[in-house]
Amino acid sequence: MTGLSKIREAILQALPVDTSYNGGAPPQEHLYVPPTHLKALRPECQLVVGTRGVGKSVWTAALNDRALRSRLGSSIPKLDQAEIRIGFSERPEPDRYPDAATLDQLMKAGAEPYAVWRAVVVRWLAELLKESIPRSSWQESVEWVSGNPERVAQMMILASERLNEEQKDAFILFDALDRISSDWHIMDEIVRDLLRVALWLKPYPRIFAKIFLRDDQLERTVTDFPDASKLLATKAELSWARHDLHGLLWQYFLNGPNEHGQLLRELYSRTLLNDPRQEDGLFILNDEIKRETPAQRALFEALAGPWMGRDHRRGVPYSWTVGHLADGQGRTSPRSFIAAIRQAIEDTHERYPEHPYALHFESIKRGVQEASAIRVSELTEDYPWVREVLVPLRGMTVPITFEVIQQRWEERFPSGPKDADAGGRLPPQHGEKGWIGVRDDLLSVGVFEQRKDGRIDMPDLYRVGFGLGRRGGVKPKK
Repeated sequence: MTGLSKIREAILQALPVDTSYNGGAPPQEHLYVPPTHLKALRPECQLVVGTRGVGKSVWTAALNDRALRSRLGSSIPKLDQAEIRIGFSERPEPDRYPDAATLDQLMKAGAEPYAVWRAVVVRWLAELLKESIPRSSWQESVEWVSGNPERVAQMMILASERLNEEQKDAFILFDALDRISSDWHIMDEIVRDLLRVALWLKPYPRIFAKIFLRDDQLERTVTDFPDASKLLATKAELSWARHDLHGLLWQYFLNGPNEHGQLLRELYSRTLLNDPRQEDGLFILNDEIKRETPAQRALFEALAGPWMGRDHRRGVPYSWTVGHLADGQGRTSPRSFIAAIRQAIEDTHERYPEHPYALHFESIKRGVQEASAIRVSELTEDYPWVREVLVPLRGMTVPITFEVIQQRWEERFPSGPKDADAGGRLPPQHGEKGWIGVRDDLLSVGVFEQRKDGRIDMPDLYRVGFGLGRRGGVKPKK
């Protein structure tokens, strides 16, 4: 095996096949904290907002893991000593919170989501206080909390005082709320009442709720909510700048398994003329590799070369890769970036084994194709209607006027947007406004972007996966 073949194999061994972790905590060597995410991890930050794939579920699981929290201790004092509980997530824990089906049953029996969420919080605090409340079923707990307001208030005060004496914070995490219902109006009611519970906790020092939401959920549920400003003041957005994504990449590389990690650490040291730091058995990036610096660029150039072709006119791999994985609002997710790099490495190994760099520029383009297909699949899980309205546009070339797109939709769906609601599950939020509302929803989720001349464009991240063309752009898969 040649030196380059060994590096390609080392990269494949170092990169996770899936970065979602299915609601579980990532291994310590994969935990990377962009500086902009630190605010989101602080107890007093109650609203954490981000699109799919930016780390909402990863941070929920990581905050619930004491070993991972200890790694954040220097950035967020006493985080490793905090009392933390998950109040809802994609992983079922029926003793700690009702799942979507149970919540639906409770609501059909007449329980308001506000009462259910309060019961989730009170069950948790009762455990901290070592007190007993009825808990043979969620119905029983909800009824007890609703029927004993004075006792609940006493418990809240006692829990707050005890935490203050122990100098501890306690917060309860809510994630995956987009999976809690297939009806927008029911989801809005559930999330709105959860936000009311977050406000209910505000008078109690050291007890916090931390709620992870998608951007569109925040738009729907907070803007018309009394005292919304008190929650919005604590909001943090999860986003990944280009230098954050490259920092994450090298976090994976430096901590690759066995001889694979050693090989990539040697490449790091040769390129930068210094070694990575080591703390508690993990290799840590030097600060200059966490920022957009010549050193960070040099590392990616050592893997992919200086150009996306024969010369500078085709672009620079360091910026080209991230840029072509961004959605219409300029957001690139770690999941898309890592998927593109993995595919590019495999493609280079198969097609260009003698290429002088580990990554061939044509393979990077195919990596974008693969990442686009994955992102389209994820998007249509969250927004089933998007596939319905994008499939009729396959084969069109962007940028294009909206009138031409609307004409195609009208031919495919003569009765209007209601024909494209994917069976009624989470239809377009503004479909009642007609095709203009659908266009606005596609702009909001980053599938469409609008040029200054009014024409509709699509970022490669979605254009390629949905089979639309662009002159000179990455071609869709056949």
